[in-house]
Amino acid sequence: MDPVLLQADQLPQWTALAPALALALTGLLLFLIDSVDPDSSNPALLAAVATVGSLASLGLAGWFLSAGTGQPSTDGAIALFGDALVVDGMTLFFQALFASVTALVVVASYDYLHDRAYQAEFYSLVLFAATGMALMAAANSLAVAFIALELASLPSYALVAFLKRDSGSVEAGLKYFLIGALSSAVFVFGISLVYAATGSLLLPDVYAALSGGIEGLDGVAGVGIVMIAGGFAFKTASVPFHFWAPEAYEGAPAPVSGFLSSASKAAGFALAFRVFVTGFPVDVGIDWVLLFQVLAVATMTLGNFAAATQEEVKRMLAYSSIGHAGYALIGLAAFTGGAGGNVLGASMAHLLVYGFMNTGAFLFVALAEHWGVGRTFEDYAGLASKAPLASVAMTVFMFSLAGLPPFGGFFSKYFLFAGAVEAGFWWLAAVGAVNSALSLFYYSRVVKALWLDDATGEFELGGTPTALYAAVVFAAVATVLLLPGFPPVIETAQSAAAAVLP
Repeated sequence: MDPVLLQADQLPQWTALAPALALALTGLLLFLIDSVDPDSSNPALLAAVATVGSLASLGLAGWFLSAGTGQPSTDGAIALFGDALVVDGMTLFFQALFASVTALVVVASYDYLHDRAYQAEFYSLVLFAATGMALMAAANSLAVAFIALELASLPSYALVAFLKRDSGSVEAGLKYFLIGALSSAVFVFGISLVYAATGSLLLPDVYAALSGGIEGLDGVAGVGIVMIAGGFAFKTASVPFHFWAPEAYEGAPAPVSGFLSSASKAAGFALAFRVFVTGFPVDVGIDWVLLFQVLAVATMTLGNFAAATQEEVKRMLAYSSIGHAGYALIGLAAFTGGAGGNVLGASMAHLLVYGFMNTGAFLFVALAEHWGVGRTFEDYAGLASKAPLASVAMTVFMFSLAGLPPFGGFFSKYFLFAGAVEAGFWWLAAVGAVNSALSLFYYSRVVKALWLDDATGEFELGGTPTALYAAVVFAAVATVLLLPGFPPVIETAQSAAAAVLP
């Protein structure tokens, strides 16, 4: 018997949730350490515990994924707690993504939080938010979807406002909380309408009820689906619920900005993919594929044009993350039922690559903030002469985000646009390609400032923050290595996406 495979006769089925449990238990352990010795100032211990917990979650998710846990080769998805949670290839793929970004963020935060109070609380909040994201990927019920979404969101509000003495951070946290509360209300009201029309919260039962026809209630279900889509648009920073993102990302600590724009965004898509693909037929109540086509075009276009007008690097990255939400929406905008696994998988693979390159870009901003470098493009002028390795990493992130070879972002966009063409939506791929070409303008501004422009003043960088530097370099290496390693990534993503199709 192969000891790697997770089957019912080897381990209890609930152990399939081990990647999420590892994150939750690590957050609780950090609370315990802080409770036992609240006056202790041992940031290395806190960062080490958070890092080990994140890597443990990553290792478990990778192990289960490679072993075929919850996939057709091992008797299919594992349903738990009355089918409210499901562990399959898509669940594990996204859980590995969340754990990777979480590990990068907690390592980088060791230097970023130097001499700051409440470090145990910071790491705990990051781990609990990641736990919520892991559960979002496993949600098979609209009730669990809402609870997991709130578990991911509530710690995020506190993380954005973590810099208590910074008015910008506090203001960003308050705006994020108020808009999040409104979107949660819209989301849960949409769930109530879908429940009223179908009589169930389990996604397969909702799909069956809508497919069978619900005379007189199609309109109610359609309104509910639109409201649920609005809740996801907020979580993924998609138009028209994108306006919180630039404020939150700019005011939050830079590692938190990277965490929210990468892991949190991917969590929103993980839940949206599962809810809409397995819960709502395309042709009942409302044509949600058309809805996402409109959202995708509007989101990528507005995000890229807004990013092109920014003068601050961090705010530019915030708007560019909105543009990338538009690219990821192609997974739903080009969905064609049984043949939609390829484009959906390509969107998943793009989110994985995006997790490394976008988190790395925000961590470079954190590095610049640690050194006291300003926020604008001009402030970055000539920085490569003092920090060449970090500047090479930032160049990798910028060109990969723009979709240039030989970086991971090139292949992820290629397969995403090719999937849209294969599904018959060539115009959607064309809009994405045009927007991607536009993005090269503002991404290259960062590269130009780092390497070609003359410094406007003397840089006094001081010591090298080892952990933050290491996180930036590792993210860059991962972004480069994802190019030769992309075929297994896209195959895994597409097979996982195909397995969840009804």
